[in-house]
Amino acid sequence: MSEPAFTLGIEEEYFLVDRQTRDIAVAPPPELMAECKAALADQVSPEFLKAQIEVGTKVRSTLADARADLAQLRRTVAEVAGRFGLAPIAAATHPFTDWGRSEHTDAERYTLLARDLQMVGRRLVICGMHVHVGIEDEELRIDLMNQITYFLPHLLALSTSSPFWRGDDTGLKSFRLSVFNGLPRTGLPEVFESWGEYQRQVKGLVNTGVIDDATRLWWDLRPSARFPTLELRITDICTRLDDTIAIATLYRCLLRMLWRLRRSNQRWRLYARMLISENRWRAQRYGLEEGLADFGKGTIVPFSDLLEEMIELCAEDAAHFGCTAELLSARTILARGTSADRQRSVFQAALAGGAAKDEALKAVVDHLIAETVMGV
Repeated sequence: MSEPAFTLGIEEEYFLVDRQTRDIAVAPPPELMAECKAALADQVSPEFLKAQIEVGTKVRSTLADARADLAQLRRTVAEVAGRFGLAPIAAATHPFTDWGRSEHTDAERYTLLARDLQMVGRRLVICGMHVHVGIEDEELRIDLMNQITYFLPHLLALSTSSPFWRGDDTGLKSFRLSVFNGLPRTGLPEVFESWGEYQRQVKGLVNTGVIDDATRLWWDLRPSARFPTLELRITDICTRLDDTIAIATLYRCLLRMLWRLRRSNQRWRLYARMLISENRWRAQRYGLEEGLADFGKGTIVPFSDLLEEMIELCAEDAAHFGCTAELLSARTILARGTSADRQRSVFQAALAGGAAKDEALKAVVDHLIAETVMGV
């Protein structure tokens, strides 16, 4: 059984914020994107909102190369944006902006999308990250998608960066997911028996005119419609670059671990989507704090234990890829918390220091500006 390439590609979305007001830049000057394009070519592109920008690494074989690529992308966008009085922030929601002020990018596909989604689209002021792992065999891609869905809540919990919405603490670690859930064709992917079944279901939607193609499937995990990859989409954008790399490493290693099981005629147990959805909610609500359900044991397990189990499961695969250090760095996320945890800490510290609420929220934005370029 030949081994897939397991190549890696990472896409990230950032908000562009005004350094003076700290609010989103509703309509950044077109020269900003032109300068980014001149420096980064097709590795940078507009996003649904004018206040967003998307970057993507090249196809990489090693985590070290992916990290260097992403560091350059973050650094370049920050340098260009700075010349216009703006800055990128890697956060899945902006701490206080009013989504009613946002404007979608003037492009046909985004105009059609805005027309289709209406109010649901107008409040789509969120950013995420997507991790592509190369799996050339289509049947294998579907089989691994069915199995790794179990781990999606675990990956979400490590990535959370959206505790605030329109100036309020939502009480959730990933409010982005609540916003995104308003779109059609979102959530956990279906279970498919084969690539052929998946293609038939997609064709059914296309033939009725519901969607143009499979790029309009916005599941937490999907076979990419553009590349021979399995695309992770559930995660918030990580504010720290090192957190992005740790999660990408874990996702890649989990896929290879599941491939090894298949090679040995074994497989991960498939649980009902209603059970996995419960863990999805727990990760969205509590992040790393309250643990997830282990359905085999029938109990809630602390996330620290779950992380150690995943590290043990993937140790052989991390050694194979030469990324053991990157895998173990997931422990650092657990130790210092996710971006959502740190944003809340900054906010509460500012309030305790006598700042008004609006100033405390601006302090959170300043924190995000600094952390977005940390280590790049």
